[in-house]
Amino acid sequence: MRIAAAVLATVAVLVGCGLDVQSPDLFKVTRTGQGQKLSLLVSDAGTIACNGGKPKSLPDPLLLQARDLSTNLNSDAKAKLEWHQSPEGSVFSYTVKVQNGTFMFPDTAAGSRKELARLELFVVQAAADPCGISA
Repeated sequence: MRIAAAVLATVAVLVGCGLDVQSPDLFKVTRTGQGQKLSLLVSDAGTIACNGGKPKSLPDPLLLQARDLSTNLNSDAKAKLEWHQSPEGSVFSYTVKVQNGTFMFPDTAAGSRKELARLELFVVQAAADPCGISA
């Protein structure tokens, strides 16, 4: 009985201490081009840091989109996909950093790859809310 009580006490202490386990970042995307530079750091914990600011809560629908995007973006980085930068008609350039690496693409590449179009839409939506930045 004393052993069981000791084990429970140990578990309670460990839980009470908080192991401070942090969720990993899903991705960081930086958009440059016309207008102001925009940088979004999205965490699996459900937060987003806008332009290097303090993390803000990410609405659940956007968090689900970010998690799905992360999977696709990691595949793109692993495959080392490349796009020509600054083709004619391009307005923005994106740099995406994920667990499997970093890659860049112009906004015009979204016409040939739906995941990139989804990322561009995510950037606009997240910039507006919760970041409060007109994109």
